[in-house]
Amino acid sequence: MSLDNVTAKPHDRLAEALATEMTQVNAMIRARMASEHAPRIPEVTAHLVEAGGKRIRPMLTLAAAKICGYDGSFHINLASTVEFIHTATLLHDDVVDESSQRRGRATANLLWDNKSSILVGDYLFARAFQLMVEAGSLSVLNILSNASATIAEGEVLQMTAAQDLATDEATYLKVVRGKTAALFSAATEVGGVIADAPAAHTKALFEYGDALGISFQIVDDLLDYDGGTEIGKNIGDDFREGKLTLPVIKAVALADAPERDFWVRVIEKGKQAEGDFEQALGLLKKHDTLQATRAEALAWRDKAKSALAVLPQSDLRDMLLDLADYVVARIS
Repeated sequence: MSLDNVTAKPHDRLAEALATEMTQVNAMIRARMASEHAPRIPEVTAHLVEAGGKRIRPMLTLAAAKICGYDGSFHINLASTVEFIHTATLLHDDVVDESSQRRGRATANLLWDNKSSILVGDYLFARAFQLMVEAGSLSVLNILSNASATIAEGEVLQMTAAQDLATDEATYLKVVRGKTAALFSAATEVGGVIADAPAAHTKALFEYGDALGISFQIVDDLLDYDGGTEIGKNIGDDFREGKLTLPVIKAVALADAPERDFWVRVIEKGKQAEGDFEQALGLLKKHDTLQATRAEALAWRDKAKSALAVLPQSDLRDMLLDLADYVVARIS
């Protein structure tokens, strides 16, 4: 089932409810990605920023701020900051992963080169810090700067852990928190902080974003073995790249000696042959790790929804609840 064919689309309802603010965010993004002296910067940035992403992360910041009663203007800065950080990480990730496609289009590193992608990504990180400083809150600066460090740390950890069969579920969770959940949780938490919300409310927003991001990534990893076209890539891409994701980690933990030898060959040594993906899929099904992974995604979805219980009831809060369901709709 395609994500865009799901009947309920809370991200569309969020976009409609936050249309005025998102117009301001998009205007700020376009203004701040400009460069007087280096025209390649807006060229590369525009290619990715305007490629049709759903802007979930900045909408989370705007929604969190509004749920907490914020009536100022700096949530626009922070939403733009979050999107710049996200875009910077995508530019860097595509170089690291040697990707050729993103959001259905050729990647910036393919159209230009790796140097341009890395340097423009660095520029966007710098722009993000300029924007977050303008909010005038040390707490906000602390949250977003910590998230940026966590994202970078998570990427390095993934690089060393992705092909190591000793990688366990705890390490996998650290990687997921770094590469995905850290920005989700920062996006929601800063919305509460800028609104000067009670500590219990900002904590709830952090926990919602954290659980939502973890669920989101687990779903993506699951779909690589069971419906990869849902996420804009071919089924089995993670396997062919030798990435040790949750379904495989669970299967390795349950493997007998011959099965472990198979995983060592195809993941650690990267020696894959015709029919190996089908064999891998058979082992995942034998040990029921696809269902176990699905159960974990749903459990994190439930944690995300539970976290919001302390927040005041509102249409926006209900949309965030629905968004958590929407994230797992692809595997339901």
